[in-house]
Amino acid sequence: MVKIEKPADYSKVVVPAELLQNKRRLTPAEIEILEKNLNHNDDPSWSNFYVDDSEDGFDPSLIHLSFFSGYVVLGKLQNLVLKYNDLRLQCGIRRSKVSNTVTGDFCVIRNVFYLDNYRLGNRVILFNINEMSCTNHAKFGNGILKKGEPEEHRVWIGVANENEGRKILPFEDLIPADAYLWSHYRDDAELLKRFVELTESGVSHELDTYGIVADDAVIKNVSIIKDAKIGQAAYIKGAFKLKNITVLSSEEEASQIGEGVEMVNGIMGYGCKVFYQAIAVRFVLGRNCQVKYGARVLNSVLGDNSTVSCCEILNNLIYPFHEQHHNSSFLIATTVMGQSNIAAGATIGSNHNSRSPDGEIFAKRGFWPGLCSDFKHNSRFASFVLVSKGSYQYELDIPYPFALVAPGNNGSPKISIIPAWWFMYDMFAITRNKDKFLKRDKRKKKVQIIETDPLAPDTMQEIMTALDRIIGLTAGYLKSINDEYMEGKLTAEEQYQAAKDYLHQNTEADFTLEDSICQKKYGAVIYKPVQAYKMYRKTVKYFATRTLMDFCQDLNQEMLTHELVDRIRKLPLYTEWENVGGQIIPSEKIRELFENIKNGSINNWESVHQFYNLCNCAYEQYKVRYALYLLEQLYSRPIEEFSVDLYRNITDDVSIVAYDIYNASLKSREKDYTDYYRNMVYRSEKEMDEVIGPLEDNSFLLKLRKDTADFTTKIREMFVGLTK
Repeated sequence: MVKIEKPADYSKVVVPAELLQNKRRLTPAEIEILEKNLNHNDDPSWSNFYVDDSEDGFDPSLIHLSFFSGYVVLGKLQNLVLKYNDLRLQCGIRRSKVSNTVTGDFCVIRNVFYLDNYRLGNRVILFNINEMSCTNHAKFGNGILKKGEPEEHRVWIGVANENEGRKILPFEDLIPADAYLWSHYRDDAELLKRFVELTESGVSHELDTYGIVADDAVIKNVSIIKDAKIGQAAYIKGAFKLKNITVLSSEEEASQIGEGVEMVNGIMGYGCKVFYQAIAVRFVLGRNCQVKYGARVLNSVLGDNSTVSCCEILNNLIYPFHEQHHNSSFLIATTVMGQSNIAAGATIGSNHNSRSPDGEIFAKRGFWPGLCSDFKHNSRFASFVLVSKGSYQYELDIPYPFALVAPGNNGSPKISIIPAWWFMYDMFAITRNKDKFLKRDKRKKKVQIIETDPLAPDTMQEIMTALDRIIGLTAGYLKSINDEYMEGKLTAEEQYQAAKDYLHQNTEADFTLEDSICQKKYGAVIYKPVQAYKMYRKTVKYFATRTLMDFCQDLNQEMLTHELVDRIRKLPLYTEWENVGGQIIPSEKIRELFENIKNGSINNWESVHQFYNLCNCAYEQYKVRYALYLLEQLYSRPIEEFSVDLYRNITDDVSIVAYDIYNASLKSREKDYTDYYRNMVYRSEKEMDEVIGPLEDNSFLLKLRKDTADFTTKIREMFVGLTK
């Protein structure tokens, strides 16, 4: 309802004292010029108007046809022109209504029909804005409360679950790691309470807020801006509505908002670009994200370096390096751990299996569902799982990393799984993963270090689990066919060892396994289990040996010695790992963090982020200790007891993997040049080279060839010191 109020009593208008340093009131001559230029002030004495008191600091002729009320404090105003791209505007205020506003030096306010309670930095351009106002209780997208506000006014983000059972509070410094810990550890009420307290820490609850537009920001042709904090060098053009938001921006990482955009209740990260009718409501965007072409992002956290367009994203927690570009794809109620790609037609969220929208999808990093895929909630996927096109009508639990999942053969209701598929059939794609994402990382300030290497402690942990599972399923298979390997094997341990021996000794065996847990009701058929077992083991050896070699090189040592092994053994051993926002952290360290939060040792989110950094500083040490552990687990003995033959086996396997990586990568890329169907669209080889570049100039393959040669040379000497 529209209310009627009396005009303000300007004798009672109080201007904060800190705003009046180096300011003065207008002279009668200046007031006369202002009024001749058809300006109007609700205070006829103009005593609410303050200007810069330096010589030539204020030119009243630059203010025309404008209305003023409340208090107005202007920085330097001289006859200068501000230029941004092709936009050139003279400094000053024209055809605008301004109240309770403070400007920096050399600003442009033109055709701003309602500007209230804002503080502008230097060289700010405001051009063609219908309404730009800020309330005294503005939160700028942060999930805090002001004095006297009821709890229901607090803005939450319902990530990962449509029923908001995992809801979190947005705040300016939030990163996906914070959102993950808050949303996925819901069984500790004390911890959840402390998360709220961390968010409120250091925040003013007074009813004294004002909008901010920082230095060198440009805002033009916008309909509504309310309760907004706009960062330095931000560029906003043609937006429809911006309400209760923070736009983080800097000269190095300038953010942009384009035509038709609507953003409400959220935080936009440094270097983000939101364009072309995109909508974001209750959101946090990480650094260097792009949201465009009508994309809808609701109740979601989007990690750094992600791009979404033409799609729908509702109630999600998404880690860095997420790609989703298609008009027909949508993602609902998921936790996707980044380095992911959602194909066209993927409808992840349409198949809830209860009368309440409380189902979830949980996918570790490298999730890649194929064209027109849909899944039943709840489903869970290991790292780097590729899902072939299909409609999956039952819940899935895929514990095999780097696997291919496909519908059953010949109409079978059992799904098909090839574990280690990426290693066996598309090594180029998985190998270039690390460099690809590093090149896409445009963050100038890296608040958190993101692990982009597919071979890391988190995936090794999954591979070890998958190896154990393949052995266990093989034991069941051998037992079912009454194979000689099970004769006299009465205990579970004996059967397990017999299955392991079978996998080692029958490297060409061709059989399938059935895994009932992978799909509700019908289960899955596991193809090529022997090949997958071999490839998984080789990959673990490769990771472990490469990590140990990196450790030696960091110490300027050519080989691993008994002294170095003793040194590694003294490092803390962590065998359980979590992907926390893209950073791989031991689970035990996460428990330590929680204890520090609950006992008050950590009292704000900045300290939480410092804890992440400390974990990252020790990451290489944690990793090398884990690498030693993995080798010893594979061979069931301490490394000091390895024989010369064992060392030779390790170096041979690792060298093979290294060359397999290069050769498979080269072969995968060669297909683009030799396959008939790939090159039939080119009239000549020269044209093909112009379009996709010559194969011999591929920088990734050139570097990989050199690195492979260097690695295989050094690996031969790696264990020599342990055989003396």
